[in-house]
Amino acid sequence: MAPAPTMTPDLEVDVVVLGGGPVGENVAQYATEDSDLTAAIVEGELMGGECSYYACMPSKALLRPVAVADVTTDLPGVTPAELDRDALLRRRDDWVSHYDDAGQVSWAEGIGIDVIRGHGRLTGERTVEVTTPDGARRRLRARRAVVIATGSEPQVPGTLSGVQAWGSRDATGVREVPGSLLVVGGGVVACEAATWMAALGAEVTMLVRGVGLLSRLEPSAGAAVADGLRRLGVTVETGVDVESADRQDPRATGLGRVHGGSVRVRTNRGERTADEILVATGRRPRLDDLGLETIGLAPDDVTSGALPAWLHAVGDASGEAQLTHWGKYRARVVGAAIRADALGDEREPEAPVIAVPQVVFTEPQVAAVGMTAAQAKDAGDDTVTVEIPFSGAAGTALLRDHVPGTATLVADRARRHLVGATFVGPDAAELVHAATIAIVGQVPLHVLRHAVPSYPTASELWLRLLEEFPRELRRAGR
Repeated sequence: MAPAPTMTPDLEVDVVVLGGGPVGENVAQYATEDSDLTAAIVEGELMGGECSYYACMPSKALLRPVAVADVTTDLPGVTPAELDRDALLRRRDDWVSHYDDAGQVSWAEGIGIDVIRGHGRLTGERTVEVTTPDGARRRLRARRAVVIATGSEPQVPGTLSGVQAWGSRDATGVREVPGSLLVVGGGVVACEAATWMAALGAEVTMLVRGVGLLSRLEPSAGAAVADGLRRLGVTVETGVDVESADRQDPRATGLGRVHGGSVRVRTNRGERTADEILVATGRRPRLDDLGLETIGLAPDDVTSGALPAWLHAVGDASGEAQLTHWGKYRARVVGAAIRADALGDEREPEAPVIAVPQVVFTEPQVAAVGMTAAQAKDAGDDTVTVEIPFSGAAGTALLRDHVPGTATLVADRARRHLVGATFVGPDAAELVHAATIAIVGQVPLHVLRHAVPSYPTASELWLRLLEEFPRELRRAGR
């Protein structure tokens, strides 16, 4: 008979956070800063989470050199650059700290946050039991709050569950570049991964179920990205349903390594074969095995916000937008509220308008915030949409000789301020924050016209776009 797991002495703190990604780190920091309040973060993998090691940081470390090399092919007077595969992967490794989280742990402990290694489960109100890597169990007690910040996990269709397919971690952690790669999906992860894998030398084919890429954004964005991917040599097939798949000798060979023999996929458009397959069909909140049933809750209660006052959910686990910057913002809000309640301070007011920005680091880039024209129409809003070529300003036309993409603004007709913006083009990411400020601040169009853009910069697009609105919307309302 195996010995019973040992129990270490209980630890009592003000806040227990389940999950040590950027969201968990932020909520713990904001809940305790400039006070005597204490917090503990429970993390079973690497402190810093998915973003630091398997998502945002490695993907952008791979994509930026690809973008720089691409622009040199379209600027006279510049010798076209070639990518160095080994140097590119070394850059990725540096940005993920070679999958060592010592720096993240040091930061947390340096500001007084306890880091508890292991898997945490709720066992009652404000009580968490942690199973540590060596099998021991440790009971934590939160005086004020428990926060669920456990992130999300990939959704893998049953038709692809038995072929040891690559997930997003394998794509960002690539060690062996397959000669040919099937990418199932047409969202952000699929588009970005197809970009860097093609640049690394893989023959990439995208199998997209819908009619186009990036279906939640303006149609012009998906069309421009599809054109850009094809220019990089990627085959983009739309309207494809994956019906079944099999693989020769599937096996777990390690992060970013080819997981066995060739993969054969049967679709409504015929068979496809490749050396590897990447499944990028979305993610779901990671809420399994958290002990929710011990307090009478289910995962749906977490994502709907039906939680007791002492329990909070932030980041991907909350069911909100699966974006690191949004999760960190919500973590700051929740953390500050926990701190204010504990100290008897007044809570900071919530934002009057919610606007979630997003950037897709493809060629061309896509940057969007707020509603698309179709979403505004579905919501019953009376809006006006204007769109111009991304090359419509001297600053953007100078970025390269052939400037793809469009710039789009959506404005509420009655209130005369923006409700959505989408920029598709070179370095479009640097334009979206101004749109976010305009939407959250509910800045009237006639006031925006007095925010003079520098010449010749990309921000001059704002002037060109605002001039496209009907004159009555550009004047001060009565």
